[in-house]
Amino acid sequence: MSIDTDVGLTIRGLLESQAAQTPDAAALLAPGRDPITYAQLLAQVEAARTALLGAGVCRGDRVAVVLPNGPGMAAAFLSTADVATCAPLNPAYRESEFSFYLSDLTPKAIVVEQGLESPVLAAAKERSIPVIRLCSHREGPAGSFWLEHDSPAAMGSPNGPPQPDDIALVLHTSGTTSRPKQVPLSNSNLCRSAAHIRRALELTAADRCLNMMPLFHIHGLAAALLASLSAGASLVCTPGFYAPRFLEWLAEFEPTWYTAVPTMHQAILARVGDQPRSTSLRFIRSSSAALPPQVMAELERVFSVPVIEAYGMTEASHQMASNPLPPAARKPGSVGRAAGPEVAILLNGSLAPSGSTGEIVIRGPNVMGGYVANPEANENAFHAGWFRTGDLGRLDARDGLSHVSLPEADHRRGHSE
Repeated sequence: MSIDTDVGLTIRGLLESQAAQTPDAAALLAPGRDPITYAQLLAQVEAARTALLGAGVCRGDRVAVVLPNGPGMAAAFLSTADVATCAPLNPAYRESEFSFYLSDLTPKAIVVEQGLESPVLAAAKERSIPVIRLCSHREGPAGSFWLEHDSPAAMGSPNGPPQPDDIALVLHTSGTTSRPKQVPLSNSNLCRSAAHIRRALELTAADRCLNMMPLFHIHGLAAALLASLSAGASLVCTPGFYAPRFLEWLAEFEPTWYTAVPTMHQAILARVGDQPRSTSLRFIRSSSAALPPQVMAELERVFSVPVIEAYGMTEASHQMASNPLPPAARKPGSVGRAAGPEVAILLNGSLAPSGSTGEIVIRGPNVMGGYVANPEANENAFHAGWFRTGDLGRLDARDGLSHVSLPEADHRRGHSE
């Protein structure tokens, strides 16, 4: 059952609704593990909530999460965001990178995998940040775990259930010429975005997404994980992108779709060859960078399904525009129409008519309220209530968005996807 009501404006509300409607439906799957149902996933989130409160984590705190891709990371994100603000970090960072992000985030605690040998531990020790160890139930269903910590702490105060305006997720932009900025995304931002993606892709409980995107980026978290949960569908949590196992995962899990970046699609094509394949897929999604038209055509020829190109960025909780599913027309080289927020073109300080090329601006319920503690960046990022993406584009007469590009001289915002 898809969630559109106000109860679906928090991650907890979304899970509670699905667990009440279809408690025994599979939520998360993973290679070598039994599926976890919606009822089991909600119970896991509640158990982790108790453990995090016991570790002194309170509502409003930030918790850095450094975990490998997989069902544990998916469930840890959902659990952490239920208590505090989740700040997932790339496990492949060097110590200097961890030092920067931990200093910038000032988390209350950090969640790592039990037995992890990582430079994040040294960075956390240097800043006296408590470490919470995630211990997977290897024989249990996908995403089941318990949490351990060494230092007794005062019991955290839940201060009631999470609210739509509570910040559930903080990610950094990946700007190339300036200090990365913190993007705070509320429960409402994320759940609205999940609903936008679900509607654009016409997801139902019968769908199953094969996720190969990293779960420390908004693409994987919003488009794969939360959009699937919003539809009451299931998500296959792989260890990450590994082209040699792609066909194996297709055969084992029979997903109906997957979402990826263009370089991943190209690697898949190089691996599977040019012979048409019969699979369970009903569509393929591409986002986070422009998909070359020839790659789109080859994917459709090999897999005999439509490729849906979308346009997203972290500050919009991912999706801003998307091409439609057939029988509606898709246009190679275009990212489709607005699919969530309003989309307009800003030219010389004013909104421009169709056919004009200018800066893409957006506004809507999935758009962040502003960067954290960065008034200068916020002053530059917003114009009369519209968020300035920094990208160039053009809307045609049918409101189709095309020619998306990042101006060479203006790398004000990175998309961090």
